[in-house]
Amino acid sequence: MKRFLLFFFAIILFLLGLMHVTDTTYILKGIRVVYFTGHTTAFIDDFKYFDNDTIPPSNTPQPWPKHEAYNLAAPTPALQRINEELGTVAFLIFKNDSLWYERYADGYGPTSHTNSFSMAKSVITALLGKAIDDGYIKSLDQPVGDFFPKFTDTNLTVGDLSSMASGLNWDESYHSPFSMTARSYYDDDLAPLILDLEVVDTPGESFTYLSGNTQLLAIVIEKAVGQKIPDYFNTSFWQPMGAEQSALWQWDDEEHQLVKAYCCWGSNARDFARFGKLFSNNGRWNNTQLLDSTFVQKAIRPRFEASPEYGYGFWLSDHLDKQIFVMRGILGQYVISIPEDDLVIVRLGHERGAHSGKPFTDDFYVYVSEAYAMLESL
Repeated sequence: MKRFLLFFFAIILFLLGLMHVTDTTYILKGIRVVYFTGHTTAFIDDFKYFDNDTIPPSNTPQPWPKHEAYNLAAPTPALQRINEELGTVAFLIFKNDSLWYERYADGYGPTSHTNSFSMAKSVITALLGKAIDDGYIKSLDQPVGDFFPKFTDTNLTVGDLSSMASGLNWDESYHSPFSMTARSYYDDDLAPLILDLEVVDTPGESFTYLSGNTQLLAIVIEKAVGQKIPDYFNTSFWQPMGAEQSALWQWDDEEHQLVKAYCCWGSNARDFARFGKLFSNNGRWNNTQLLDSTFVQKAIRPRFEASPEYGYGFWLSDHLDKQIFVMRGILGQYVISIPEDDLVIVRLGHERGAHSGKPFTDDFYVYVSEAYAMLESL
């Protein structure tokens, strides 16, 4: 037994040493955060295990008005079934800028923080539009090389980063612990990984979804604006849009304080919905134009004819012959906006549905169709 224990600890020390030499010690954090908490992947309230910047609630909060038909409709059987199957914790419907329906589950409520995951990519595109409005960035066509000389002569633009057309050598793997995606999520110094990326395909020609695009874009915005992303986000949107609750944004760590811009903005369902309203109203929040309307319309339309499912920072759909734009996270986080019907749907939860060869997982189409069925029931 003693010999076995010595051998066991020798193996552990060898593996730890190997991780140190190969700079993969971040895997230990992944194991501790995920498996030691009873999960098998990232989860919606994992922000508790990371360093976060806190964004305060608005000094002038603007609660959502409740629609005259608030919560009068019952969820359809199909909606009820999929919400239970996939662990939906929040399902909200906003009609005509008013809260029409609201249900929570599993101990979550109106003030519960959950991880946005890749819905944050839409917010970074919004910040890009704001930086253009403020004169810090010239346009979507400004070269990234203007901010980081290593990208000079690559023809890579900030618009290419926002529209997922960079040609960067990012590895968008969600299963390998050695992938760039895993390292960026659990490592404690994100900037070197991002700034070491190379352009290996011609930028601006086609859509390839890469989280590294958004992270590099955030670093460009910080350099252009001279502020940290959470600070610029707070003054540009969170305060003027009257957010009722604080928000969180995960850093790589307390020392480096670079937000994981491609994911990991923590908020609640009601405040997430504010970006659906903002973009549905062409960048206008009540009586204030927060974003240029031309930029908004460009963001929520396809850039490439061959990839109609994506614009600039937003996913797109024509389900039910509607023009729909979507903020979307990996576990089925959605802010679904349908401006022609003054409709915003928010869904947050633990799991997403299966892929059936469509741009979205199957659950997305159920959420939209059943929300319309509920609206038509009254």
